[in-house]
Amino acid sequence: MPQVRPTHIDLASILAEPTPSVDLRLHAYEASTSNFLRAVTNYANRAVAEITKHRNAQEADKKRLAEKTVAVKAETNQCKVKEIELLAVMEREKEEAREAEISITALKRQLASIRETCQTVDAEIEQYRALTANLKREKDRERQTLEVHAAQTGPELNACETRLRCHIEGIEKDRLLIRFTHIDKIDIDREFSFVLDVASRSNQVITTTPPLPNLPILLNELNETRNIFRFIKLMRSAFAQLVEQH
Repeated sequence: MPQVRPTHIDLASILAEPTPSVDLRLHAYEASTSNFLRAVTNYANRAVAEITKHRNAQEADKKRLAEKTVAVKAETNQCKVKEIELLAVMEREKEEAREAEISITALKRQLASIRETCQTVDAEIEQYRALTANLKREKDRERQTLEVHAAQTGPELNACETRLRCHIEGIEKDRLLIRFTHIDKIDIDREFSFVLDVASRSNQVITTTPPLPNLPILLNELNETRNIFRFIKLMRSAFAQLVEQH
C-alpha cells in the first residue's frame, strides 16, 4: 500500500488568501483507508482459510485416528479371540498328549506282557515239540512192532479167513468187522457179521447180525483168554447153531 507523506502547511499563506482553505486530501486518505481495510480483510480471510484448513486437517487426522483406533481395537479383539482359541487348542493338544502318553504306557505294558507270553508260548512250543518228537519215536516203535506182529500173524490170519470162510477188516480205529459166509446151507452167500471193539482191555462187540443170545458168555471167555482167533471160531459156531435152531 503506497505511503502518504504529510504535507507542510503554510498557515500564513492560507490565511492571506481571500477564501482560506486547507486541502486535507481526503480522497487519498479514503483510498489509503480502503486499501488498508481491504488488506486487513484479505489477511483475515487468509487467516480464516488457513485456520479452517488446519481445522479440517485436524478433523481429518482425528477421524483417521479414530478409524485406526477402531480398526486396532477390532484387530486386538480378534487377536484376543484367536489367543483364546489357541489356548483352547493348546489345552486340547496337552490333553491329547497326556492321553497319548497314557496309551503309549499301556501299550508298552501290553507289549511287555505279550513278549512274556510269547516267551512262555515259545517255551511251551519247545516242550510240545519235544513231546511230539518223543511221541513220534514211540509211534514209530509201535508201528514197527505192529508191522512185525502183522508179519507174524498175517499167515495165521489168512489161514483163519480161509478155513472159517470169513473176512476181517478194520472199519474204524480199534474196531474190526468180521463177516462169515457158507454158514447157511440154503444160502451160502448169506452174511453173518459182528463188530469187535478192541480199544480197551475189555473187548466189546458193538453189533451182531443177526443177534446172538449167548454173546455175553462168549465175550467173558474172550476177555479171560485174550484169544481173538478162538473167539472168532466160537462166534462162527454160535451163528451156525442159531441157523440150525431156526
